[in-house]
Amino acid sequence: MKIDGANMKHPRHARSATLCVLTLAAPAAWAQDLTFTSYGGTYQEAQREALLDPIEEEMGITIREDTLTGIAEVRAQVMSGAVSWDIVDLGLSDCALAEAEGLFEPLDYDMISTEGFEESAYSDGWIGIIYYSTALAYNTEYIDTYPASWADFWDVEAFPGARALQNVPMGNMEIALIADGVAMEEVYDTLSTPEGVDRAFAKLEEIRPDIDVWWSTGAQSAQLIADGEVDMTSIWNGRLDAVQEAGVPAELTFNEGLLSLDCLAIPRGAPNAELAMEVLARMVEPDLQANIPGLINYGPTTSLAFEEGKITEDETAISPSAPDNLAVQLPISGDFWAENRPAIQERWDAFITR
Repeated sequence: MKIDGANMKHPRHARSATLCVLTLAAPAAWAQDLTFTSYGGTYQEAQREALLDPIEEEMGITIREDTLTGIAEVRAQVMSGAVSWDIVDLGLSDCALAEAEGLFEPLDYDMISTEGFEESAYSDGWIGIIYYSTALAYNTEYIDTYPASWADFWDVEAFPGARALQNVPMGNMEIALIADGVAMEEVYDTLSTPEGVDRAFAKLEEIRPDIDVWWSTGAQSAQLIADGEVDMTSIWNGRLDAVQEAGVPAELTFNEGLLSLDCLAIPRGAPNAELAMEVLARMVEPDLQANIPGLINYGPTTSLAFEEGKITEDETAISPSAPDNLAVQLPISGDFWAENRPAIQERWDAFITR
């Protein structure tokens, strides 16, 4: 995969120079506060330490915090004309859907640098802030031959054992096509046709009798592998980290993993949109993104963060967006799922309840 460096919209050095000038004028230019809203828990705690605290000190502002659960709350604020949030963190499919619904302010890419970003990691109304992976994990205590691909996961004779997958179409449709031999770079072209959707569901029908659990939460997937209830499963990479830290002999492979992201956006009608644009631009710069892996195992969305000298070799090895790991994964297409999620979800519900 090619990192979008030559195609950047705003040079990093120009942005940094602008920031220096603005920092000198901070007391006058930023004589206001704003509200940042994310998913809470250890993730938002890491965002506070890695991003918000340095920006508050640098700009001389106060960043208040709130929490959300997804697009519904952003939609409600925007549609009612009572927006209280200035910057929101949402998952990729919500980002794409919210943009399509006109819920975001357009981002100013004369101010925001995309150097080191994949083209799929930003759009007119949002930009990625962290990567995470849905990867193939397995418990090394209970199986002798370790799966290294989704084709291996489907091969129940060569790789026997109990299995689990997430109970959602997003991700599983891509996994099924990869297991059926579709090259990663051709997955969305294939899935964008009725025949491709049929092919994915046919492949899922093959493995369905051997799926012991369709998991619904990240905690459940981790518990399944930790307890030995299943021998292999799809899992979010951060969830497996917790399992390993608890001493469970489990591993994962990033090979053919599904790379997704959380994005930052400014809700349409945000009360402090101008300041929010400055803060958002600073949040995605490499030196601050490089703070994240040391606090929580999510990957920076700009490859330049790995050049900052902050991310250790051990952190790089398990980071979903480290260059070597990113190169063997498929970035999820938010645009595809924003357009096709309702129809595929309806078919998925019929598939899973049959």
